[in-house]
Amino acid sequence: MSRFRMRTARVSVVGLAAGALILTGCSSGGGGDDGGVSKEDAAKQQVKYEFGDEQDSTGPAKAVKGAEKGGKLTVYQRDSFAHLDPAQMYVSDEGSMSTLIHRRLTTYKRDNSGKYIVVGDLAKDSGQSSNGDRTWKYELKDGIKWEDGSPITSKDIRHTFERQFAPFVSEGPVFIQQWLAGKSGTDYRKLLPDGPYKGDHLPDKVLETPNDKTIVFHFKDPQPDLPYALGMAGYAAVQEKGDTQEKYDKKPVASGPYRIESFKSGKSMKLVRNEHWDAKTDAVRHAYPDSHDIQFGVSYEASTKRLASDSAENQTAVSYSNQVDASSMQEVRSNPDVKKRSLSGYQPYVGKISFNMDRLKDKKVREAIAYALPAKSLMQAFGGSGGGELGGSYLSPTVAGHTGADPYGKIKNPQGDVKKAKKTLKEAGKTGMKLTFAFQNSPEWQEFSIAAKDNLSKAGFDVQLKDIVSDTYYDQIGKVKNKYDMYHSSWGADWPSASTVIPPTLDGRQVQDGASNYSHYDNPQMNKEMDRISKITDADQAAKEWGKLADSILKEDLPDIPLMYYKQIQLHGSKVGGAVLNDVISGIDPTQLYIKK
Repeated sequence: MSRFRMRTARVSVVGLAAGALILTGCSSGGGGDDGGVSKEDAAKQQVKYEFGDEQDSTGPAKAVKGAEKGGKLTVYQRDSFAHLDPAQMYVSDEGSMSTLIHRRLTTYKRDNSGKYIVVGDLAKDSGQSSNGDRTWKYELKDGIKWEDGSPITSKDIRHTFERQFAPFVSEGPVFIQQWLAGKSGTDYRKLLPDGPYKGDHLPDKVLETPNDKTIVFHFKDPQPDLPYALGMAGYAAVQEKGDTQEKYDKKPVASGPYRIESFKSGKSMKLVRNEHWDAKTDAVRHAYPDSHDIQFGVSYEASTKRLASDSAENQTAVSYSNQVDASSMQEVRSNPDVKKRSLSGYQPYVGKISFNMDRLKDKKVREAIAYALPAKSLMQAFGGSGGGELGGSYLSPTVAGHTGADPYGKIKNPQGDVKKAKKTLKEAGKTGMKLTFAFQNSPEWQEFSIAAKDNLSKAGFDVQLKDIVSDTYYDQIGKVKNKYDMYHSSWGADWPSASTVIPPTLDGRQVQDGASNYSHYDNPQMNKEMDRISKITDADQAAKEWGKLADSILKEDLPDIPLMYYKQIQLHGSKVGGAVLNDVISGIDPTQLYIKK
């Protein structure tokens, strides 16, 4: 994926084809071959992961073949991390880093064949359900500790979930809060308006901690997907006594194999081993390098050139999320030495342009923009077929329910249909209308914004471009009262269900600062459909219904226009071992890396 701080899984569960795939030559024009990743690869990812038992969840993790401890791993990242507080994490690059410093009740375990299961992380297993999946019980493992050496207890876990209701927590996932409250949209906050900070707590009939080792969730409705949700970065544990509320976002307390030694926003971060992390309690993670030395502000192009050169410290370098830039794609594929140090795969993300429906109220105007936008230019900016494929619907090919719909011709007319756009805008009586397009100030989006402005101008719009610093881009467009007419966003499934795509991004009851309904779309009829489909227990039937609903919203209301389904190629240095793509975090798995001696 383009790691321009996509909102997802971030941490998304459905993602890349596992392992290094064969890379073949591609056309620089965005057409040509499929980048070594086919639709069959995407279809294979439309799976449900099994829930593991206590044996599956017992550490230590199986050793990576040939791995040794020691050495410094250099990490190149374009964007600094806007959030370190788990509750505020919902972009993919932060999710990757989170796997090293934060643990959750559950997590995802990958075997050497690329198969995943959900296992207990801090918990002994993936959960014990009863009462028709309305009650879920978790027992904590022995020996789990915070970086200060104090034990992680059920009080910390209770606090972790109670603070999710506090007003300052606005950027992370809201699934579990809504389930606990039995409410859709933002009404969940009424259950505990100030979080635990004024002495109030969730009642035992909602969240129960009968002893230091036990946590019991009680839901009004069946929640069979709870083990998936608990594995998200946004639900990682927060230490009760170390909670500094808003300040926790800059200095969290670690529970994973590494802790933060230093963090200079926009410049660097250094992670060193957490001496109180016990590998015997962790079935997934390793801590092979002595440190992860992260450099921010390294563009896709710069990191690609450094890693491709394989010189000096680049031999022991990697990026959690930077992908190969468009200008280097052909060299990476044609140079055998570089090609063998590359990983490629599908991602679960759909790149789209969101329309601010508080400002763009006329559907005809939105249609004119949709027809005009050149999807192919976006693909070219991200490396052609190696970086993605043309997309016309809200659901990625990696998500069950994907239909292949293309109502606005983004696949059929990849360069945009300016003539049709001009006619549509004229019919709306809005020729000459001013349009403010906000985008991340990265080379990829700068390139696309120019192409988009050209087409939109020819269609009759007066386009004003507004670039936003990448680090805070989603914070800015996430403000309900933002001053932009349109802006790009990307979304991928948080676990293998379209229920983690449609409601988070299109439920009108989700509109609030920091939420992911960037278009501010609110159609009561569609909201009711989301509630209906959410209660369907047959996964296949639910997938079909989500697909129908997604296509209906796109065709009838057009709150966002999809343009592209993401793929990616990532590189690593020749002395970096253990490099595999992880479906859950949609990138190289930091917990498996080691330095070759």
